[in-house]
Amino acid sequence: MDAAGRDAPVSPQERSSHTAFIDNNTLYVWGGYRVVDGADVMLPSDEIWLCDLNSGMWERREIAGSDVPRDLSGFCGAHVNSTLYIFAGCDTVGYTNDMFSVVLTEPHYSWNKVTDAKGETPSPRNKHSCWVHRDRLIYFGGYGCKTIGQVRNTSSSSFVMDEMSLTTIGDTMFRFWGWNNEVNVFDTRTATWTVPETQGSAPTPRDCHSTALLGNKGYVSGGAETPEMDMFCLDLESWTWTKFDIPLSCSPMGRSMHAMAAISDHAVLVYGGLGTDGNTLNDAWLFNTLKREWTNMNHAHEGKPRVCHTANLGNDGDVVVFGGSSNLCIVADTMVVLRAPSQHHCSNMIVFQMQPYSLSRLCEDFVGKNPQLFVRQLNWLPPKLKTKVDKRVAFFSSLTPCLTD
Repeated sequence: MDAAGRDAPVSPQERSSHTAFIDNNTLYVWGGYRVVDGADVMLPSDEIWLCDLNSGMWERREIAGSDVPRDLSGFCGAHVNSTLYIFAGCDTVGYTNDMFSVVLTEPHYSWNKVTDAKGETPSPRNKHSCWVHRDRLIYFGGYGCKTIGQVRNTSSSSFVMDEMSLTTIGDTMFRFWGWNNEVNVFDTRTATWTVPETQGSAPTPRDCHSTALLGNKGYVSGGAETPEMDMFCLDLESWTWTKFDIPLSCSPMGRSMHAMAAISDHAVLVYGGLGTDGNTLNDAWLFNTLKREWTNMNHAHEGKPRVCHTANLGNDGDVVVFGGSSNLCIVADTMVVLRAPSQHHCSNMIVFQMQPYSLSRLCEDFVGKNPQLFVRQLNWLPPKLKTKVDKRVAFFSSLTPCLTD
């Protein structure tokens, strides 16, 4: 993929496979790719976009530095203590296991390549995931390459070889490619890599899965190498895996490249993804970790399928979905399955309201010249409270009639 040019747009370009997070009611978006002249093109790594979720206004900020990350795909971004970390990924040259960071509280952003880390850095990979827990970045899974020595020291249950992608020089094979289910921990306070010894029923090796953090537990679901929508939990204190045994008839369709966000201490929201039927999905599901059950969620965004998007929990329990593709095209022949460049990348936000808004929030939406959103929220209210809100509507309308025009 080539690097995309830019001419100072007022909002971010459409993109997929980016990283995004919310801090202080500001949505940060970095990286990803889009389509230019029919080819996938990586977006610039020396910029980051900020959206004030109160006003909806976007701002582009430059990121300087001599050590700028390569134009990557399949990288993993994580935010901890006002710092964005980017780890691994691949480009036209190959796969990498480099890590970069940028402090977002500085007046001028600047990249820093992490070169003094202690411990053994994980092997190069992409399409992995990360939990942020107690100042640690806990990476799981992905697809990448290993040397012969690394494969010999790796359990056969934690690395599945991709026989279609073996690298050789002459008759000698010197690189193995495949999927893993490894857990690697980077302590941001000490810049140290460690590999915890896990136990229990671990997920099979995979990539393109989704993860979420609830308390001290990390959850993993789906992926490109899984035919079903499974769910696993890793206790990040005891390092014990638990598999939730859920009948297929009670589970969503298997999928990859979906988004998952924690919405409470015991529930996650899953939206979209590429289904095992080859279609880009537009369904939303809730998983209750206490009841261990899936619930299909009715929502207002059924006409907006998404894949390779992000989902983050914001204020008032809202889940903010950004970017992605509305129609991922898969091309198959007798030998291989390929992803064709998609012309349907998105740059808009989708908001899932997961709980009733407070009365003050409703009034803010009304005064903030969003009466249509205000009226929709009334459906959440009990009759007595709705009557009180109706009276406030009449009061605000009498003061500011232009708001209801």
